[in-house]
Amino acid sequence: MPDSKFTVPEQELLKQKEYNELVKTVLSSRFSPEKPKAFVHTYGCQGNVADGEKLKGMLWEMGFDFCQSPENADLVLYNTCAIREHAEDRVFGNVGALKPFKKKNPDMLIVLCGCMTQQQCVADKFKSSYPFVDIVFGTHVAHRLPEFIYRRLCLGKRVYETADSDGNIVEGLPVKRDGAFRAWVPVMYGCNNFCSYCIVPYVRGRERSRDFDTVVNEVRDLVAAGYKEINLLGQNVNSYNKDLTGDKQFPALLRAINSLEGEFIIRFMTSHPRDCTRELIEAMADCKKVAKHLHLPVQSGNNRVLKEMNRHYDREKYLSLIDYAYELMPELSITSDIIVGFPGETYEEFCDTLSLIEKVKYTSLFTFIFSPRKGTRAYDMPDPVSRQEKGVWFKQLTDLQEKIAGERTAGMKGRVYRVLVEEKAKPDGFLSGRTQGNVIIEFEGDESLIGGFADVIVTNPKTWVVYGELV
Repeated sequence: MPDSKFTVPEQELLKQKEYNELVKTVLSSRFSPEKPKAFVHTYGCQGNVADGEKLKGMLWEMGFDFCQSPENADLVLYNTCAIREHAEDRVFGNVGALKPFKKKNPDMLIVLCGCMTQQQCVADKFKSSYPFVDIVFGTHVAHRLPEFIYRRLCLGKRVYETADSDGNIVEGLPVKRDGAFRAWVPVMYGCNNFCSYCIVPYVRGRERSRDFDTVVNEVRDLVAAGYKEINLLGQNVNSYNKDLTGDKQFPALLRAINSLEGEFIIRFMTSHPRDCTRELIEAMADCKKVAKHLHLPVQSGNNRVLKEMNRHYDREKYLSLIDYAYELMPELSITSDIIVGFPGETYEEFCDTLSLIEKVKYTSLFTFIFSPRKGTRAYDMPDPVSRQEKGVWFKQLTDLQEKIAGERTAGMKGRVYRVLVEEKAKPDGFLSGRTQGNVIIEFEGDESLIGGFADVIVTNPKTWVVYGELV
């Protein structure tokens, strides 16, 4: 079972069920025979998406239905992200845009939660500068949403709950999933690495892993319900149960899920190179249902910068992992994250990142110019390089990656890939899916194929999307 110090007591969850019923009664009296409408929007990573599905599950059980815009909603909930300044600016702007809707409908509830609101300075700003916001809570108390709504509806007071915590594990919350064939399954939460640029450990708490059998049983139920893609999530997913014996760590979890009956694909993110082991790479190679795609953020190709980032590995260790992965899986697709212009980085050090990209031959990259996060060590580091110069570096990096990606996709021509058909692409109307390596492929076909697997031969590869035909 999970560590008891992180487990939310059963009596607390029972209390929230009582609040749930009280809210349902209040809403029924106010809106019957209609249901109140909730607009829920999640910013940021897949972990946030999984949290958002639980928040929607709780709202559904309280009697809410859902709508696609905030204008006519009775409740608006923004599940926020704090990873970069731009993400926070978007939230502040979108919350400000709710003011006329609230003026038109004073009974509208405006709820803010997630990583951004776990920062006390941000919560204080909402409290002082956005008086029309009703409820603000952090990442560690999301399971108390029924209580917060009850307090606002029945006691009339604005709610602010952002207490600091090492985090928790909450099992048994209702989940209203956004899709019918792709599922997000968190296996662990939090992070212990404290990279010098990253706010995540401060807003998500310490590393804590869910029970092994609970995760496997959840996936078994999802596969039985028809889900075809299982995404295992964690702020540092390959550190799952790393304090326990090997038969319960992440490679063992992959093998256990791979052994379940059914046709489905297993993906996972995000992996930290510090905890990426040969055992994990071997499990990926052995397990037929595990996608041959490894997202392994390197952030920089220079050892001095990596040390300043507090990444706990060097260029040589990272490349040794890559070499071993390619040795076992020659067709492996590798993606990564890169920060351009970390404080103090020189152009010569940045060129080490370019040379690493040339060597690894990534399928794609998530690239960012350094964004200072208040409360992290990097926030106070001297940063003499201008934003304009970093922009020049950034373009040099993206041009290089575009060239590499084009070369990789060109090699796909004439090959057959089994893809999970995801949606009807716009604007051309083709169907769209992804290869195991996470490359988007579009092709003509009937919409009845959506949600299932199809074999597609690549006929016209482009840089970021390839086009093909059904086999």
